[in-house]
Amino acid sequence: MSRKHSLFPRLALLGAALIWGSSFIVVKDTVDVLPPNLLLALRFTIAAVLLCAVFFPRLRKLNRSCFFRGAVIGLLLFCAYSSQTLGITGTTPGKNAFLTAIYCVLVPFLFWAVDKNRPEPCHFLAAFLCITGIGLVSLTGQFTIEWGDALTLLGGFFYAAHIVAVAKLGKEHDPVLLTIVQFSWAAVFSWAATLLFEPFPASWTAGSIAGVLYLAVFATAIALLFQNIGQAHTPPAAASILLSLEAVFGVLFSVLFYGEQLSVRLIVGFVLIFLAVILSETRLSLPRLKRASTGESPASPAFSDRDAHETHNI
Repeated sequence: MSRKHSLFPRLALLGAALIWGSSFIVVKDTVDVLPPNLLLALRFTIAAVLLCAVFFPRLRKLNRSCFFRGAVIGLLLFCAYSSQTLGITGTTPGKNAFLTAIYCVLVPFLFWAVDKNRPEPCHFLAAFLCITGIGLVSLTGQFTIEWGDALTLLGGFFYAAHIVAVAKLGKEHDPVLLTIVQFSWAAVFSWAATLLFEPFPASWTAGSIAGVLYLAVFATAIALLFQNIGQAHTPPAAASILLSLEAVFGVLFSVLFYGEQLSVRLIVGFVLIFLAVILSETRLSLPRLKRASTGESPASPAFSDRDAHETHNI
């Protein structure tokens, strides 16, 4: 692969991480006007309709198995997004970004519970670094945790569970079709939560409408496209590092546009969480980045898996 062609996939991954990182402040601003689950309902509905329009011919492959497995995966996706979005109303975008990233560290341990496949030693070290970082970021002087941070951590757990569910239930299904189905189910669950628990806003602002469209089109469809292009032609460890920059961009945008103040304690906590994510994702494989030519799959889950973080992320 030429230098030009090898650079483009990395720029695509960087673009995806940049979009997902910016989405944290967009969500923070939008939930000031729209209830969290209504925001998710609109976002998932628009994203599902958009993907249906783009990949309409694939809908003919939809079967009972994909429909019901997609329901399970979609429920976990909804739980992850809902917890994270509710959490951001009680914390800062930067903390929301880094605390959500713990899903990367949790995934090997959830696979251990499901498959009895013991994590590698580096995963235990990553867990220790991550727990230490979470303590520095979240614990107050009285060793309590703010409710927004607690919900964000719960969202991270559900993101990890979603990735495991996709790996176990989605093996025999078209990942594009499975993504459409889980987005559709997540929209259904979001609308149900909205109707049951949230008041419908009396008025809408231009900013809230723009926020919904940005999240649905850019942070879902376009960033998802960037991620798939990038991961198809980038070594696993390099792809993991570039996608992990989402949390860094989340903090950067939060400082620049939200005015988040970073103390030394927060910075150290963020660094430890980021190191834990990198360690868990790359498994110390950084010296072997040239394995791209072997055709090995990226360390970070692709397409439908990544939708849990898109969601990064938010």
